[in-house]
Amino acid sequence: MSKSKVLVVGGTGYIGRRIVKASVAQGHETYVLQRPEIGLDIEKLQMLLSFKKQGAHLVEGSFSDHKSLVDAVKQVDVVICTMSGVHFRSHNLLLQLKLVEAIKEAGNVKRFLPSEFGMDPARMGHALEPGRVTFDEKMVVRKAIEDVKIPFTYVVANCFAGYFVGNLSQLERLTPPKDKVYLYGDGDVKVAFMDEDDVATYTIKAIDDPRMVNKTLYVRPPDNILTQSQLIQKWEKLTGKKLEKISITAQDFLASMKGTKLMNIGLVLQYSTYFGENHVSVSLMISQFRLYDCVAPCRDGLCRAGRCGPFLSHFL
Repeated sequence: MSKSKVLVVGGTGYIGRRIVKASVAQGHETYVLQRPEIGLDIEKLQMLLSFKKQGAHLVEGSFSDHKSLVDAVKQVDVVICTMSGVHFRSHNLLLQLKLVEAIKEAGNVKRFLPSEFGMDPARMGHALEPGRVTFDEKMVVRKAIEDVKIPFTYVVANCFAGYFVGNLSQLERLTPPKDKVYLYGDGDVKVAFMDEDDVATYTIKAIDDPRMVNKTLYVRPPDNILTQSQLIQKWEKLTGKKLEKISITAQDFLASMKGTKLMNIGLVLQYSTYFGENHVSVSLMISQFRLYDCVAPCRDGLCRAGRCGPFLSHFL
C-alpha cells in the first residue's frame, strides 16, 4: 500500500516541526503550509526552508484565503494541524474551523488530525476556568469535524516531557529545582509523560492505520507512566542528592496561584494532572502500545518512548 501524502498546518510550531520531521522520516510525501502571516519572522522562514532541504514541499495558503486552503488540501490525503492552543505562545484553535470547511469542499482527504496531542478534551469537563477554554474549543472543532463526516484521528499524549519532566513538574520553570521540590498531594498520582519526538512518530504511524479511523489514539506506553515521586527519585538518583519535599494540597495549590499570570492553561494542566480527574486509566482506552511496536529498542530498563531518566540527564 502506498503511503499517504501529508499536509502539516502549523509546521513551525513546537509539535508541528516534529510532525514534519517524523512524516519525512517515515517516507511520506510531506507538504507544509507556508502562511504569509509569518511576515518578517526569519526563524520561521529558515525552519520552513530547512524542511524543504529535508525533502518536504512548501505550499502557500492562508486562513484569510479560503481558496488557497482548498488548493493546498487537494494536494494530499491526510491533513495534520498542530496550531497552538496555549495562551503563553499563541491561541489559534478555532481557526481550524476554516480548515474544516476547506477539507469539506476539497472532498479528497481520507484523514484529518486536528490540533490535540495533549490531554483528552472529552475528559476535561471538570477543568478550571479560564484555562479550560482550550479544551472547550477543541471540542468545538471535534464537533465540526464529525458534523460534516470528515474521517479523523484524535491524538492524546497527555504530558509533554519538555514541560513536565525536566522541571519535575514545578511551575514557572523548565529546569530541575536545586534544593526543594513541591510534591502535589502525596506524589502518588500516575501520569503519562511523553517525549515530544515520540508523540510525532506515533502520530505518523497512525495516519495510514485503518484501525484508527474515527478513533482516539492514546499514546501511553507502560514505561511512560510514573508518579511525581518516581520522577523525583530518578533525578535524585542521577544527581546523588536528595531534595527537600514540600507537600502541597489542592486547596493550597489553587490559593497560591489565584490571580497570577499562570491562571490559564498552564495552571489548568498542572491542576488537572495531579488533582483533577485526568488520572491515567489505561483500561478505559485504546493504548498505542498495543497497536504499534516501541519506536526504538529498550535500553537500561527504559524504552525510548519511556525515557524520563535519559531526558533528565540532559540537565546534569
